Amino acid sequence: MTQKETSMTERTFSRQRFVDAVIPRIPLRRWGRPEDFGAIAVFLMSDASAYHNGQSFCIDGGYSVF
Repeated sequence: MTQKETSMTERTFSRQRFVDAVIPRIPLRRWGRPEDFGAIAVFLMSDASAYHNGQSFCIDGGYSVF
């Protein structure tokens, strides 16, 4: 699996043991990508969320289910 590394994630992605332990616990079987977060940002900046407040959004591919 290819993952774009950043200075914040390069150490984590370089640890194959960690990757092998975490990926099976993510129902989508992949790390999050920037495009996975774009839609919620658009929603929050749009009039569609005008009456929305006080909620946390967990965008983790289903990891928190476990």
